[in-house]
Amino acid sequence: MDILSVLPSNFGYVIFTYLYSWIMMMYLSLKVTYARKKYDVKFPTMYSDKEHIFNCIQRAHQNTVEVYALWLVFHTIAALVYPLSASVLGVIWVTSRFSYAWGYYTGDPAKRMNGGYGNIGHYGAIILSIAVALQLIGVF
Repeated sequence: MDILSVLPSNFGYVIFTYLYSWIMMMYLSLKVTYARKKYDVKFPTMYSDKEHIFNCIQRAHQNTVEVYALWLVFHTIAALVYPLSASVLGVIWVTSRFSYAWGYYTGDPAKRMNGGYGNIGHYGAIILSIAVALQLIGVF
């Protein structure tokens, strides 16, 4: 038995969603790397006492790192049964992280909420994961 016979036929969309999320993570990471050089914030310092904009750039990346692993878990569980729905929700979540970061990059942390629509993708994946769990234990 090979993996192609085990995964749902539309799982390729899920893989492309993972690739999109990788692009987003690399983008956010590179923004921090360039900001470290621009604002002269040396490793291992996480935040600057002087450069508010650097802190906003770093925080946008750090917050995404903090939620990324859980998003991957719920997205994967949901995608095993609902690959197209999970992919749509995943694209919403990943795109929202760009909006979140771009809002933060303005230096006004309140503008990070421009990415608030990502909750649709995040909580949608959690709800689909719960549906998968309920199906597995025979509730429906």
